[in-house]
Amino acid sequence: MASSARTGGRWEAGDDPGRCEPMPDEHDTERQPESDADRRRRRAQFLRELHEAKALRDRVQPRRARAARMRQAMRMRTFRW
Repeated sequence: MASSARTGGRWEAGDDPGRCEPMPDEHDTERQPESDADRRRRRAQFLRELHEAKALRDRVQPRRARAARMRQAMRMRTFRW
């Protein structure tokens, strides 16, 4: 990684971008079944981050966000119950 820092973030011929260190829990052969509380906590965190990312995208692209709102409103108007 020192060579990529030296070249300003670009990869050189000797570097291998496909080789990464595994995550700490990836190499465990015996995985414990996660509890429902853990799964719900991870899901809630994911949904919070997803909502935050969508809100950020709407703030930085107001025209696209407005067009998406208009399309959604049209869908709701033409929906038959």
